[in-house]
Amino acid sequence: MTEVVRPVARPWRRSSSGSNRARNRGSSRVGRRSSPWLIYLGLLPTFAVLAVLQYYPAISGVVHSFFDWRPGFSSPFVGLENYRTMFADDIWWRSFRNLGVIFAASVTLMWLFPFVAAELVISLRSERLQFLFRTLLIAPLAFPGVVTTLVWSFIYDPNNGVLNRALRAAGLEALAQNWVGDPRTALGALLMIGFPWIASLPFLVFLTTLQNIPNEVFEAAALDGASRLRRVFAIDLPLLTSQIRLLFFLATISVLQYGFAAYLVTGGGPDNATQVPVLRMIGVAFQGSDWGYATTLSTALFVITLVLSGVVMAIRKREARDVRSH
Repeated sequence: MTEVVRPVARPWRRSSSGSNRARNRGSSRVGRRSSPWLIYLGLLPTFAVLAVLQYYPAISGVVHSFFDWRPGFSSPFVGLENYRTMFADDIWWRSFRNLGVIFAASVTLMWLFPFVAAELVISLRSERLQFLFRTLLIAPLAFPGVVTTLVWSFIYDPNNGVLNRALRAAGLEALAQNWVGDPRTALGALLMIGFPWIASLPFLVFLTTLQNIPNEVFEAAALDGASRLRRVFAIDLPLLTSQIRLLFFLATISVLQYGFAAYLVTGGGPDNATQVPVLRMIGVAFQGSDWGYATTLSTALFVITLVLSGVVMAIRKREARDVRSH
């Protein structure tokens, strides 16, 4: 009878695969230690481009804010004179009032509608329908913003615009007017651009967060007799708190840089009814040819953005520290 020889386990010997992995890890560590200059060399082009296209213009703008800077002409040093002009500039401060209205609309309309849409999408039982509606709601994100803005400018056309034509066809000709040419309606018309305000980043954030909530949580709420509205306020919104803070931070930065739609549709008019800080800065630079004052306004806007970003980051850091301590 032939005796079967079983292999003897040798725990003191590593397997070949384990040995290879350890050898690879060791070689990778050695590689990282022996050639750090490769990492710096790889980062150098990126920082070089940033320095030329981002940091230098920003620093140059701060420096020129203390000069009566007019490219091609004499640019004497004026100290804080541009900043004194800024504090006395009524149009500049009025632009911040308009910006506050735009920010309030961004936080309410552009969060409420995406949240409702996300709740409706996750409530669908069919996964195919969920995919279909999710795709249809996200697809407009791929459309260029300039196209949407120009479409709305055609809608608001006082003579041949769709809005006034529809009003006349409905027998409401008295309501037809120059929507973006009247100071009383221009800002409201500007806020309507993008209706129904769903195809945006908030929709994706809300939908992703709601989809990651375990079904067991929803089933437990249903067993306890919680209505859908009660579930939204007791479960969904508390779980979205951190995402809402992130969106608030992004909305603050985005609104401070707002001006694209206003520039295309109204140009800041009529009578500065839709004036925003970015447009005021552009108008001073290109229409007034006062580049020194324009750099002062851009520096002030940069400081405001930096301070608000610092406040938000400090709040988020304190909240993260409180969570870890608990």
